[in-house]
Amino acid sequence: MNKKFKTNTINGAGLIVLCMMFFALTPAFAGDTLNYRLKWLFNTSVAGDIIADTGGFFEKAGLDVSVNEGGTGKNAIKELELGYANFGVASADQVIRALEKGADVVVLAQLFQVNPMQWIYRSDLLEIKSLSDLRGRHIGITFGGNDETIMITLLAKAGLTLKDIRISSVRFDFTPFLKKEVEVWPVYRNSQGVILKERLAAEGEQVKFLNPADYGVSFVANSVVTSGTMMEKHPDTVNAFMAALLSAWEFAVDPANEAQVLAQIKKKDKGTRDDIRQKQLEATRPLIKPDKGIKIGIIDSGAWQQTESIMVKEKQIVAPVDVTSRLVGPKK
Repeated sequence: MNKKFKTNTINGAGLIVLCMMFFALTPAFAGDTLNYRLKWLFNTSVAGDIIADTGGFFEKAGLDVSVNEGGTGKNAIKELELGYANFGVASADQVIRALEKGADVVVLAQLFQVNPMQWIYRSDLLEIKSLSDLRGRHIGITFGGNDETIMITLLAKAGLTLKDIRISSVRFDFTPFLKKEVEVWPVYRNSQGVILKERLAAEGEQVKFLNPADYGVSFVANSVVTSGTMMEKHPDTVNAFMAALLSAWEFAVDPANEAQVLAQIKKKDKGTRDDIRQKQLEATRPLIKPDKGIKIGIIDSGAWQQTESIMVKEKQIVAPVDVTSRLVGPKK
């Protein structure tokens, strides 16, 4: 009896050890679905996120991830707080505003090294060699949007204010720019910018883009976020998720994989022409990985500090929130 009890005890102990080994090697959410909320709708701008899902990168990492598109009315940070999402994509201003309100959010990676928010203009009608060339120009601005904040900062660098330019309010309509009523128009360089460039080229018009980063203004765009609690309680899951996601982005921006990547994007974004989708992917690559030596997802702490400083100066937040203390991913 004692011998039998001893044998059962040993077998039980062995089972416990095996279970401990399994859970040590398996992410805490194994078997559970992780929700990942994007900031934008499914299109080429989220190529790596799509590939992480459809390309099996999450699956190979032992993770079941539901990649949910964003868009108007979707806020990843709010969903983290409500428990609807485990991971999300948010811009720096969203992170900073959330921190001011006491949100428990941390930044795991900075997807865009260059902000896609830029301004398009007809280069055969207008020449912008320095920011002072903006004086007197008719510029489109989304009041209350990031582009307003960025433009104010650009103008200040040239000793100008909004009073030194003509302003038109931007809505979901390119007509004022297409009719040449407005000279300089805000666009996402890798999506709307591609469409407008192609449309004007068909009419024999050439365009260029005003990139704020060229003038020392780095307002951070999309980054991957999670909650501090998730990071603290499930670090293995967070690490597995990020390793899979960033590997997928590396795959997505590699020109050698273009055909495969475009095929997967097309399944999600059926309303865009194939040639436009290809040019959008081409425009996305240098925004995500501007140089071969830059690791995808690396966090530019200086750019985050600048973004916070700009928001304080423009009274978008009352006081600094020490955003750099919430940057937990690899940094430059």
